[in-house]
Amino acid sequence: MENGTKQVINFGPGPSKLPLPVLLQAQKELLDYKELGISVLEMSHRSSDFIKIINTTENDLRELLNIPENYKVIFLQGGGTGQFSAVPLNLIGLKEERCADYVVTGSWSANAAKEAAKYGKVNIVHPKLDSYTTIPNPSSWNLNPNASYVYYCANETVHGVEFPFVPDTQGTVLVCDMSSSFLSKPVEVSKFGMIFAGAQKNVGCAGVTVVIIREDLLGFALKECPIVFDYKVQGSSNSLYNTPPCYSIYIMGLVLQWIKNCGGAQAMEQNSIAKSKLIYDVIDGSNGFYVCPSASTCRSRMNIPFHIGNANGDSVLENKFLDKAAKCNMISLKGHRSVGGIRASLYNAVTVEEAQKLAELMINFMKEHLV
Repeated sequence: MENGTKQVINFGPGPSKLPLPVLLQAQKELLDYKELGISVLEMSHRSSDFIKIINTTENDLRELLNIPENYKVIFLQGGGTGQFSAVPLNLIGLKEERCADYVVTGSWSANAAKEAAKYGKVNIVHPKLDSYTTIPNPSSWNLNPNASYVYYCANETVHGVEFPFVPDTQGTVLVCDMSSSFLSKPVEVSKFGMIFAGAQKNVGCAGVTVVIIREDLLGFALKECPIVFDYKVQGSSNSLYNTPPCYSIYIMGLVLQWIKNCGGAQAMEQNSIAKSKLIYDVIDGSNGFYVCPSASTCRSRMNIPFHIGNANGDSVLENKFLDKAAKCNMISLKGHRSVGGIRASLYNAVTVEEAQKLAELMINFMKEHLV
């Protein structure tokens, strides 16, 4: 880092790397925010100063994603996992049948479907996948015309599967978990009834989850819905029904300003394509030394899982690789505990140059261990 601390490249899957300018700004303002004599950490959420922070954060988000006026932007707590419950609690009652369609392409969408089943009937729209390495062809989907909504996860962080398209739901409300791809590329918000995303991957730190929801979908919460998860209540209160995650919203605001200064969602997408290509090119050119389980048609730009030595992974080689990476000050490359191997997360704050250093490490490691 430029401020003299240890230079580390953080490939963490979330919470993940924050842009250096954001950290420096937060450091500068930690004790005294804009000469108020207090920190945002101790600022009243009802104060005019915090109202300005949350309104600016919302306005910047609306600008970056070109969010239509008939959509509410809400800042909630509970993470993406909280939304696994909040989505059905708010939306499964849109129709009397209280059923919802789910596309299950990884552990997070599977968890979401399991949670939704507590509040209504869940229809998995495709045959069960043997492994989470691909996206089932939409021609095989059996959408329920009486479903209140269709749910999918745009990018599965554990298995490295990313949707290259927006599903056609034939008029049914589309709900998307964009936690790990949010603001990594432009999105046509009007195609969705609702989008949610935890901030701690591409747009901030842990603690705040963004909900973007079309206004005509508000007001259908089940009686069981906790009031803090009621989108209509929170939306009409400007996310201030209860004390929101103030500091996390502040950090998110700084990240959004950084994204704007870097060229917006379009620039993030260009960087994302360049970063992921560097790593996938090494994998594809390794003659099987590195193996990515994800199908080439739906490889994630955000999270790249791979094994070393063979398709199941040589544990000795993988541990040596992690040790080598640590000596090069590259951290958080160990794969998710459920799948093992290696995983490189290339969120917005990871630079192309840092991805290049990982690619070089992979090339050198391969040369050292190929017989």
